Amino acid sequence: MYKEYWLPTGKNQNVANTLAGLLFLLFFLVPQNSFSKYSNSVASHKEIVMRQQDSTDPAKRRFTAWKQLIINYRSQSLNNKLKAVNDFFNQFTFEQDEGYQGTTDYWKTPDEFIADGGGDCEDFSIAKYFTLLALGVPIQTLRITYVKSIELNRAHMVLAYYAKPDLEPLILDNLTGKILPASKRPDLIPVYSFNGEGLWLAKQRGNDKPLGDSARLSKWRDLIGRMQKKGD
Repeated sequence: MYKEYWLPTGKNQNVANTLAGLLFLLFFLVPQNSFSKYSNSVASHKEIVMRQQDSTDPAKRRFTAWKQLIINYRSQSLNNKLKAVNDFFNQFTFEQDEGYQGTTDYWKTPDEFIADGGGDCEDFSIAKYFTLLALGVPIQTLRITYVKSIELNRAHMVLAYYAKPDLEPLILDNLTGKILPASKRPDLIPVYSFNGEGLWLAKQRGNDKPLGDSARLSKWRDLIGRMQKKGD
């Protein structure tokens, strides 16, 4: 039997969220010369644009492959979307986050992650989350989940997919290519989860309501702010 505290609590709030459209706008409809400038980016705006235009840079191939994945899989089945996105990003290099410009545990935007070709566990989960939104997967089914990894003996982050709020989620993890139900991941102890609609404390399953707006998470708020910036 899967662990009950993996289940989201309470009813979903308003599902009218613009993040999927924002991601599509940023990377498909907005010209490259109008991409956002990120003040704290691991790869700067100028670097990202230049690397996408340089045919000798591996980053250009990664961006091309990523955009092609979204084009090719928008009409595919849900299982195919999950597998394709998980497989694509799990090819990237795992790099322990040592902080950037004095910022501890820096959360990369999807384009920063793709430009770098690697990142920490949260960078994998964030990139998978936004890519699945761009593929049309409903936001209420996706939760970026902060967990304790028993095997690693440290904090870890994964992406959970809930077909329905009361069903066991599937776990997308950069540490394994297998997309497994939570019951098959006893090595992970969920702590809290969030998406563009809200924040949930896993320990309080059945007792408390959701914790409110995910903007309460400063790193998430900063990430969304950097994604929303355009131009100067």
